[in-house]
Amino acid sequence: MNAGKTVFAQLLAHLPRHEFRRAVSRYQGNYRVRSFSCWDQFIAMAFAQLSGRESLRDIEACLSSHREKLYHVGMRGKISRSTLADTNERRDFRIFEEVGYSLIRIARKLYQSEELAVELDRSLYALDSTTIDLCLSLFPWATFRKTKAAVKMHTLLDLRGSIPTFVGLTSGAVHDVHFLDVVPLEEESVVTMDRGYLDFERLYAVHRLPAFFVIRAKRNLRFRRLSSSPVDKTCGVRVDQIIALMGTKSRQDYPESLRRVAFYDGENHRRLVFLTNLFTVSPKTVADIYKQRWKVELFFKWIKGHLRIKSFYGTSANAVKTQVWVAIIVYLLVAIAKKRLKLQPSLHTLLQIVEVNLFEKIDIIQLVTKALRQEIMAETDNQLNLFGS
Repeated sequence: MNAGKTVFAQLLAHLPRHEFRRAVSRYQGNYRVRSFSCWDQFIAMAFAQLSGRESLRDIEACLSSHREKLYHVGMRGKISRSTLADTNERRDFRIFEEVGYSLIRIARKLYQSEELAVELDRSLYALDSTTIDLCLSLFPWATFRKTKAAVKMHTLLDLRGSIPTFVGLTSGAVHDVHFLDVVPLEEESVVTMDRGYLDFERLYAVHRLPAFFVIRAKRNLRFRRLSSSPVDKTCGVRVDQIIALMGTKSRQDYPESLRRVAFYDGENHRRLVFLTNLFTVSPKTVADIYKQRWKVELFFKWIKGHLRIKSFYGTSANAVKTQVWVAIIVYLLVAIAKKRLKLQPSLHTLLQIVEVNLFEKIDIIQLVTKALRQEIMAETDNQLNLFGS
């Protein structure tokens, strides 16, 4: 079925080219461009992500060595680090942002039947951000601290399949809570957040959407207990209360009652207190919902550890956002291929297999099957043979 196609070409086949052309046309990405089109730029940046290239010179050298193979994935422009640097600086990053969101829609449809790890009949999301440190002298626009620059990657993650549904890139100085003003939440869905997002005026806006939230409470929370429910302490739940806020501003910002659940995490030996407007589930489910927030931490760890967003190929805001969005596109392409081809390995393992076989002409399914078989054989060979001579 994929005879003659490289692994790289098979992976790129999951990207709808009509969506790419539409985004390029909308932002005039190829206007007056004689060589090195938007598609050429994307191929170069996607290759850099998948193969772990660390610099523009590195990208140029490696792509030049595979010139004839790149022709078959549609790359026509001459490979030059100066040209790539210029296009990353000038060409609108929103081209890749729009392509990213088109892939998000595809991925969410593919993963919509995935089961959640909690008993919940609603959509479940996790909202968080990760900070990418930068050099202040090279990235003066990315204000963070007096002697340090950084960008923040704010992400709303659909916990069915760990698909990012909304991504915002800001300077490191932007506080997490401001992202609640722009993030598009689905009605009747549940979003779990850390206490950095605790702002009662914004949480009340979520409540009126209507949507639901589970968030950690701060220690200095002032409240009045309205009622208490009996709890099963054997499962870790310590308190299940209906409360009213007592602080003058907090009561004004959130005039309705809230649910307060205290939970003891025996594994990490700590007591956690949650606030939620979700009254119809058990207190243990409230704690389990918050526990699922670790998946967004894993997403950040995965994308920072296995894709190239720690070192950047350009210093402008546009170049940085282009690189981050291409990294997200690569993540989504791997996730889509995994689901469509019914591949068993984790995204981490799958990326490792693809990374070292980008230009091999072998079907991805056969490649993965062969790699897993060799892994099993290696584990078997390492076993001691008790009955050998």
